[in-house]
Amino acid sequence: MLLWLGATFLLLQFVQIKVPPPPKATPDDEIKAPKEIMALLKRSCYDCHSNHTKWPWYSKVSPISLQVNSNVKNGRNALNFSIWNKYDEAKKQKLYQKIVDALRIKMPPAEYMLIHKEARLTPQERKMLQDWAKSHIKEEEK
Repeated sequence: MLLWLGATFLLLQFVQIKVPPPPKATPDDEIKAPKEIMALLKRSCYDCHSNHTKWPWYSKVSPISLQVNSNVKNGRNALNFSIWNKYDEAKKQKLYQKIVDALRIKMPPAEYMLIHKEARLTPQERKMLQDWAKSHIKEEEK
């Protein structure tokens, strides 16, 4: 049984999800926000939602790497703070609303916070981020 599990683990190392290289971005493309907001975004969101992903050692070991790479790929596709200023205003408005909604329950995801305890947001920090995002939503979008 152990031999079978070991062989399966070794074979899984050949299965990888390729995360596309991050889109080209300049510092001017990155989101601009007050210092406190940027600190929270970088601490809790940037690993999956920016070009500044920190790839820990386990992100290269299957089957964990499959989940990590999938999360980063999907996260960047949904919202990438590194290319924020490349988004048009309509897209930004939708993303501000999604930030508000995501912070209500699911972001950062529980499985991410198991390993990255520093990413946890207090209720006050969640409210601060939500208030910041809400302040950018135009009246007709609210």
